[in-house]
Formats: sequence, C-alpha cells, structure tokens
Amino acid sequence: MSLMVASKLSKFFGAEEIFSDVTVEIPKKARIAIVGPNGAGKTTLINILAGLELPTEGEVTKAKNAKVAYLPQRPELVGDHTLWEEQLRAFDQLREMEAQLAKLETEMTDPKHYDRALAEYGPLQAEFDHLGGYNYETKIRMVLNGVGFDEDEHHMSLALLSGGQKTRALLARLLLEEPDILILDEPTNHLDIHAVEWLEDYLKDFSGAVVSVSHDRYFIDNFANIVWEMEFHRVETYRGNYTHYLQQRDERRERLLKEFESQQEFIQKEMDYIRKHMGSRWTAQAKGRLKKLQTMKKRGLIIERGPQHRKKMHLKMETAQRSGNKVLMTKALAVGYEPESPLFYAPDMTLWRGETAAIIGGNGTGKSTFLKTVIGELAPLMGEAVQGASVKVGYFAQAHELLNGSNSILDEIIEVKDMPISEARNYLGKFLFSGDDVFRRIDTLSGGERGRVALAKLSLGGSNLLLLDEPTNHLDIDSQEILQAVLNGFDGTILLVSHDRYLIDALATQIWAVSPGEMSVFEGTYEEYVAARNQQRLNEEAAANANGKSAKQTNFSEKKHGLTPYQLKQRVMELEAEIEQLEIKLQDLTNTIAEVSSSGDADKVAKLGEAYSQAESDLEAAMSEWELLAE
Repeated sequence: MSLMVASKLSKFFGAEEIFSDVTVEIPKKARIAIVGPNGAGKTTLINILAGLELPTEGEVTKAKNAKVAYLPQRPELVGDHTLWEEQLRAFDQLREMEAQLAKLETEMTDPKHYDRALAEYGPLQAEFDHLGGYNYETKIRMVLNGVGFDEDEHHMSLALLSGGQKTRALLARLLLEEPDILILDEPTNHLDIHAVEWLEDYLKDFSGAVVSVSHDRYFIDNFANIVWEMEFHRVETYRGNYTHYLQQRDERRERLLKEFESQQEFIQKEMDYIRKHMGSRWTAQAKGRLKKLQTMKKRGLIIERGPQHRKKMHLKMETAQRSGNKVLMTKALAVGYEPESPLFYAPDMTLWRGETAAIIGGNGTGKSTFLKTVIGELAPLMGEAVQGASVKVGYFAQAHELLNGSNSILDEIIEVKDMPISEARNYLGKFLFSGDDVFRRIDTLSGGERGRVALAKLSLGGSNLLLLDEPTNHLDIDSQEILQAVLNGFDGTILLVSHDRYLIDALATQIWAVSPGEMSVFEGTYEEYVAARNQQRLNEEAAANANGKSAKQTNFSEKKHGLTPYQLKQRVMELEAEIEQLEIKLQDLTNTIAEVSSSGDADKVAKLGEAYSQAESDLEAAMSEWELLAE
C-alpha cells in the first residue's frame, strides 16, 4: 500500500501552466529524487504533496495517520530558544512521559499513594524504555554532529544561526521526528561532503519514505531508488538511481523518436494515397483511410511531435596561450586571517599543467581562503604560493562577488570583452539569456542565473588556470552535465573547490583534503581517495585491535581523558557492553515488578524498586561516560 497518491494534478498560476495531469505515488520505504530544470515546478509539486499549496486540479490522498514532515530551502526557525531545545521538540511525547515517571517516583515515597503510583509506573516505564527514552539525548548529539554542528554550537540561540545553519537545524529535527513521509527541498545545499555522506548513510536505515528535490547527482545515485523527472509540464517516473535514470531516459527518448518517425512515415503514406485516389474509383478506400486517421487523432493516438529537448547552455573554455609545466607551487604556506591562528598549513606541493586538483573539506576549514591566497587577494600568513610561467588565471567565486550588482548582464559581458551589442546578445543566448533578459540587473538574478553570467565571463577570458569555487551551486542538472563535459575537455589546469562529488569524481587527478589545521595531498582520483581513506580506517581499527597501537602513530602518545587511543577504544567497548547488560537488567526488573505488584507483596516490590533505581543510576552514569569518551 502506498503512503500517498497524487492523482491527475494540475497547477496554473494565472494562465501559466506549471504542470498538468501528474499522477505519482509514494510507496512505503520509497527513496524518491525529483529532478528537472529550474522553473519546472519541482518545489510547487512538493508543496502540494506536503499540504502547503492546493492544486488547481486533481487530489492528493495519504494513508490514515501518516505523518508528513517538510524541509523547505529557506526554513524560518524563530524564537529565543537554543538549537538543542529545538531538537528536543522532536521528543515532546517522551519528555512528557519522563516528567510523569518523575512525578510517580515522587508519589511512591508517600505510603498513601505508593500502590497506585507503583502500578502506573511499571507499564509507563516499559513503554518509555521501548520508545527510546533513555537514549534520545544521545541520538540528538549524534544527529547534530552528523549534519555538521560542533558540540560547542549545540546551545547557541536560534537567533544567532545563519540561514544555512537554520536549514541544518530543521533537517536534524525532522530526522529525529522520524515521520512516515519526509519531504526535502535541496537538503544537501548547506552540507559539506562529510555531512552529505553521513546523511546518505542515515537515510539508508530511515524507517519512513523520503522524497527529495536535488541537483546533487552523487547524492541521488547513493540515495534514490525512484526518480521523478519534471519537464515540459509533465512527470515521468523512472526506477533506480541517477545512473539508471540517465540510461532509461536516453532509451525512452530514442524509442519515442523512432515511434514518432515511424508514425509520421505511416501518416504521410496514407495522406499521399488519400490525395491520389480521392475522386477516383478508389474513393471509398480513400475515405476509409481518412476516417481512420481522424479516429486515431480523436482518440489521442496520433503522436503530435517527437521527444522535446530543453534549451541547454552552450559553453566553451579555451586557453589563449599555453602555460609552463609548473602552474602553481607552494612552500611553507600558512593560510588564514589571524597570524596567531592559521586556518591550515599546506605541504610544499606543485600543480602541473593539465591536472585538476579538487580541494575538499568541511565548511569553514579555509578552502575558499586558499583560492583567494593563490590569486593574491589575501596575503599568506607564512610562506608563499607562486604561479608558474605564462599562467593566466580565471577565477569563479562561490558568492559571485566579482559581479557588479548594479550592472546589467550585457554590461558585465562587454566589460570583459569589447564587442558590438548584437554580438554580445548572441553570445549571451548561449547561456540561456534571450530578449530583454540581457538588460536585467545582476542584483535581480537568481543564484543559478548569476552562476551562468559568471561562467559566461569566465569563458571569455582565455585563462589557462581555472580557480573554481563551487561552480555547480544553483545550476540545474543539465547545466552541471554541460559544465562537467566542458571542463573535462579543457586543455589547461583546474583548481576546484566543490562539494559536488560527481564533478570531482569525473575531473580530479588529485585530491587536496583540508581539515582543521592542515591540508593533505592524495595523488589519484576521488574514487581512489575514498577507497584509500576507507582502507586506512580499517587498517587503524585492525592495528588497534591487534596490538593496541594506532596505525596513525603520530596520535599514539596524545592522551584524551587520561587514556591513550587504544585504552580509550577499550574503555568505550567495555561501557557499551555494560550499558547493554544494564538495559537488559532494567527490562527484567520491570517485568518482575509488574508480576510482584499483582501479588501484593509490598516489601518485595520496595526492594525491587530500590534495585531498579540503582540500575537506572548505573545506566545513567555509564551513558554519561560513554557519551564523553565516544566523542
């Protein structure tokens, strides 16, 4: 049975058709990705599914008692409470039960209320335990850390959070609520690579269905088992992830084209026959064929046109001259803003002509700062970053701050290259700006439109070293694929900051991984980097289990909480075993208390109550120590 069914949905804004005759369903445990160009109506569709908008026609039905949660692109979290308190809202029921248990514990100290309170306490405590009442705070910490919040940010006021942080805060709360249907609008926009990987793993075990609008191709590949493609006012359903969708889409379009061409050939032959024989002795046959064609058209059996193709950006990146073999060299480089606390130190390294280095790492680690240091916008705190011979740099800024907000799109292009207005307009047409669009001011454009203007300017520069800071942000999938193909054929050198793993996987010849305080260089593709990283983790675990030595020897002598890494790992394992035994003991005591309560043996119940309180205290202490050490 499906959790939700949308039947024959249509949506119009005035006379403008957004989509029509859309019928889709959300099965249990479904993982659905919605793809399509900007403006196709993806957000409108999920707003209707979430009950925030009404369709012009059609209806949405959902299973009885099915709970729907929705993450918009720009959530409005308001209030003077903290991030932690926002997450606690996901557990209102548990906290009410917790308060009731505490009240019953107090009442049990009064002989007059003891029997009644004890009779209520046992079943309530069992249900509280079953629903995860003893570990919900641990779960909150795990989810907040997973979406990228540090421990010292957990008690920040919501009023102090940025827009991206508010999106992550709401995402965390919705995951904790565990709805039957979780609807997400671009959930990876404000997550770094580590957080997106964590989200992918979390969603694998998520109990409900998930529907997500996304332009993140790697995320769709790892997350989706159904793809809804929105284009030309319709929705087409494909089974499988993004890779399967691409293959099926191409096969479908090829099949539809053949069917269209075959039918057009048939219709042409029929019309030739009708024209030739109408009014002759074969008039009856000609009229019969004409009637057949008319019936086919009336029944909608005539394919009016072949598969439609969306307008796509036409992009070229050509170098004006060849650079030297050594394109970029660093020596004793420290990057940051405060001399006493650099963001990170870079190893001495050389970027060679023709290579693509992808810079990856968490938000705020200094990736964009590194690019600004390379182009000389920021001075190094220590050391140097030197460009090679004949290097001409083209820089794509993440926030598009190189665009002048008061300029028109046309002004921006002519400032890069002096050309007749007609030529500039033709050029902008390749980037999907036509008609009066070219006169729009930069500060009125969407993020995707700004990105296309920035790419249009970049492609005019003839640069042989491209510094690209999140170039696929706000681009739809078609534009991402075009950019990827163009960069793949670029004969210069690329330094790429991106969280787009699909792009990184396609282009990178080496990975520069930034973590707090340091940058490390991996010679190889992203796929090879991930495999090596996973193997290193396995090696470290195996080494620690075998002889108590961490494979990362540099950290061996660094004690945390007075323990070496090996001792820390062993203590965590001991605590996990202890916690498991205490949880079993509490469950056994709960069952025993319920049995003894029915027999009326008050003394035995009291002793069991004391044992339960002690076990509960021991469990709380063990959980507290485990939470501290597991960090």
